[in-house]
Amino acid sequence: DLGIEWTPLAAIENYDDALEAQIPPVQEIHQNNILAEGFLKKGDAESIYQQSTLKAEGCWETSYVEHAYIEPEAGYALRLDQRLELFVSTQTPYMDRDEVAQVLGINPDQVRIIPSAVGGGFGGKLDCSVQPLLAVAAWILGKPVRCTFNRPESLASSTKRHPARMKASASCREDGTLTSFHFDGDFNTGAYASWGPTVADRVPIHCSGPYFVPNILAKTRALLTNGPPSGAFRGFGVPQSAIAHEALMDLLAEQTGIDALEFRLKNALRKGQRTGSGQLLENSVGQAECLEALQPRWKEWLKASMDFNEKSEPIKRGVGIGSCWYGCGNTSMSNPSTMRVGINSEGLITLYNGAMDIGQGANTIMIQICSEALGLPDSSFRFIMGDTDLTADAGKTSASRQAFVSGKASQLAGEHLRSQIIHLAEAEEDANLRLEGNTLWVQDQNGEHSILLSDLLPRLNGDVLVGEGTFDPPTTKLDENGQGSPYATYGFGAHIAEVEVDLKLGSTRVLRLAAAHDVGRTVNPTQVEGQIQGGVAQGLGMALMEEYVQGVTENLHDYLIPTVGDMPDIEIMLIEDPEPLGPYGAKGIGEHALIPTAPAILGGIKHATGVAIHRIPATPDRVLSALKQKVNRV
Repeated sequence: DLGIEWTPLAAIENYDDALEAQIPPVQEIHQNNILAEGFLKKGDAESIYQQSTLKAEGCWETSYVEHAYIEPEAGYALRLDQRLELFVSTQTPYMDRDEVAQVLGINPDQVRIIPSAVGGGFGGKLDCSVQPLLAVAAWILGKPVRCTFNRPESLASSTKRHPARMKASASCREDGTLTSFHFDGDFNTGAYASWGPTVADRVPIHCSGPYFVPNILAKTRALLTNGPPSGAFRGFGVPQSAIAHEALMDLLAEQTGIDALEFRLKNALRKGQRTGSGQLLENSVGQAECLEALQPRWKEWLKASMDFNEKSEPIKRGVGIGSCWYGCGNTSMSNPSTMRVGINSEGLITLYNGAMDIGQGANTIMIQICSEALGLPDSSFRFIMGDTDLTADAGKTSASRQAFVSGKASQLAGEHLRSQIIHLAEAEEDANLRLEGNTLWVQDQNGEHSILLSDLLPRLNGDVLVGEGTFDPPTTKLDENGQGSPYATYGFGAHIAEVEVDLKLGSTRVLRLAAAHDVGRTVNPTQVEGQIQGGVAQGLGMALMEEYVQGVTENLHDYLIPTVGDMPDIEIMLIEDPEPLGPYGAKGIGEHALIPTAPAILGGIKHATGVAIHRIPATPDRVLSALKQKVNRV
């Protein structure tokens, strides 16, 4: 008997419970169960919509989605006198450091986070999991403590993708020109904040899609419930809203008699236009180019599906399309990154890289970028990742920011170190560098100059020369109508998918998918393609099978994720429209890779069957139900 008494209370389990105020609130400080709200207004969407003759509307719901990273939450902690060392799987070592210090009531510099190699994160390892548990135990016991969650513990305790209930409408002219867009979205954030406010802020900016729309009204709410906690998950609510805006594009294209891809191409954002938040797009806006790249495959696949359907009765094929855009970095706030690179007396170059590699390949491209800026081969480098005692804060690995933000900081760090070498050698700016042992050779038009590194006094971490770079993307605060410049750059993309639907079973198989993405400039093509392939896998899971049900889906044999057998053939087209602010023109790809997949698959189902799925995922029972409703209406 622990001497604890409790009284069971009625649970707020859904959106209506949260909003009707018939049950005591989840948190007393939020009596209406609204944790956060987002808002964007441009023009007069409501009156324009009412006046329009061509318009479309609909409601959609999405489910909880589990991150399903292969590596569960794990780590160990060790107290060393008045300091704590924590080795842990994380996407954000500096946030971990500060939060652990707050829990222990000590200064942040008394905590050292040493990140492990991360076996997948997708946003799920932004929140603390084992960190404070390990810290408290090690601090009190004075002994090393380790912890690894098993899969049921991981599923039960970790955050999920926000379930969403969305209502949206849009209108256009007879020639297909969009005139208005209206979005209302409620996002179930569970009992705790996590990244609920971030979702509420980001979705209104993105919910109208990568299109020029003169009149937009968007409202979002992050609602508190007694459901599982929701948090960051690859896209911060944008993948959910994309399902709505892409379905509306299909409906309007159908009404106007314009091909679905051509309709999107006609309305695609271009340089010189303003976004829904009023931001002028001046550089790196490759949405139209992405759609143009997909046109040949689109026409070819449409014909192939038509030919197949003429000969097949129980199984039908269809082709769908989805477009996306995504702001790289935090929304309307400072999100700097600082990187350092040093060379020691023996000629060893070290990149002190605070940007966490969670499988996307940040470690590789940071060295590639820094090497290019410095002018010495990447084979000369070693790296230290995320150690809060040895690296500077590069910000969290999320929001498609590391290639763009930390990549630029790496470039600046390399250039800073190079400038010191050029200065010491009294050489020309365009000199070539060569490293032989502990001697740096600098060659320009005046001849060769040498720097004996062992003659220089060691500085930080034993390095004799250190370069540092900091980059903070320029953004502005949004006003009361959501107007401003929330991101320094955006990524753009589009996917088309050919699907096969069994009309008797309701099952859907994705046969092939083509993906075109504007990545600014491709630093490492293999890694970019890997990001897109992984994004397609998660988007496919979201569209067709992934649905976390508390107390039911307790392991990966209960919670379905795509396997190799579910994956289609994927053709990738990289569009390069350089971003001047990015490292050598590069920008992010992490989130963009996932966003268009589900809309494309759902569009393919509609094309194949004539029915639209409004409750996601499109499991066989939901597809069959929609088909039966179609028959009953006839």
